[in-house]
Amino acid sequence: MRADLEIIHDWIPAGSRVLDLGCGTGELLASLRDRKQVTGYGLEIDGDNIAACVAKGVNVIEQDLDKGLGNFASDSFDVVIMTQALQAVEYPDRILDEMLRVGRQCIITFPNFGHWRCRWYLATKGRMPVSDFMPYTWYNTPNIHFCTFADFEELVHERKAKVLDRLAVDHMHRNGLGGRLWPNLLGEIGIYRVSSPGLQAHQVAV
Repeated sequence: MRADLEIIHDWIPAGSRVLDLGCGTGELLASLRDRKQVTGYGLEIDGDNIAACVAKGVNVIEQDLDKGLGNFASDSFDVVIMTQALQAVEYPDRILDEMLRVGRQCIITFPNFGHWRCRWYLATKGRMPVSDFMPYTWYNTPNIHFCTFADFEELVHERKAKVLDRLAVDHMHRNGLGGRLWPNLLGEIGIYRVSSPGLQAHQVAV
């Protein structure tokens, strides 16, 4: 299982009810079911990924995230997950609203456009960055809404939600000292756990 999925796996309590948005092949949901007795559903649009979920016995629904989550009742899940998809949906703010509506907590991961390599690439080449964790060129990328950790945390604050946990990791999903001290500068990928108002606040990205 991917390193970021292992981190998310550790954050989810046993017995939780989980909704995984863009669940891919269902690897995370299958592991949570087998190791933590988690129940829930995955949403996926790719036919091959849906077939892989079915083969694993994962409950999967074919659904476009840009259409919203209107088929789910409010507070119907303990945790809603979305990995590496926030930057690819049409309206990230709306999908965050929907995640906060249907889940008590949300776990979200996305690439950090504020990473120093992105800043350096733009400053020295004057072109949109291409790297291992953002491998597409500007004209064929599925990513349409790049943001930084600071941007995301501002959006969470505007929704009066709370950042409970944040890891700023590199492309190998390692959380080094630099990522802890200067997350918005040295973190390549953000892994966030977000909840509704009234819970413990978290330090805003630098």
